[in-house]
Amino acid sequence: MITALHTATLFVTDQDRALDFYVNKLGFEKREDQPMGPDSRWIEVVPPGARTAILLYKPTPQMPGAASYELAQQLIGTFTPILLSTDDLQATGRDLRAKGVQFPTPPEREP
Repeated sequence: MITALHTATLFVTDQDRALDFYVNKLGFEKREDQPMGPDSRWIEVVPPGARTAILLYKPTPQMPGAASYELAQQLIGTFTPILLSTDDLQATGRDLRAKGVQFPTPPEREP
């Protein structure tokens, strides 16, 4: 029986920059950071106390992480449906803006 979602993948071009954003701007914790070939690492970040991680994946020609390296490259920077929860949307939004996070539209409570 499946009991939880372990990891969601986010394709990135710069793993160090992505790691810095998730840890230092969003307050996530680094759960894993292991070498994965010559040009990539397996990096998992999680919100404090969470079970599900986001994998900050840098595609390489040898390990594209998708049907092809070209497809993986096309996925970088596109919409990635990862939804996050907060206890106080307005306070979290103010905190993230103070840390330099930019929102294309103001955060809104959704059903």
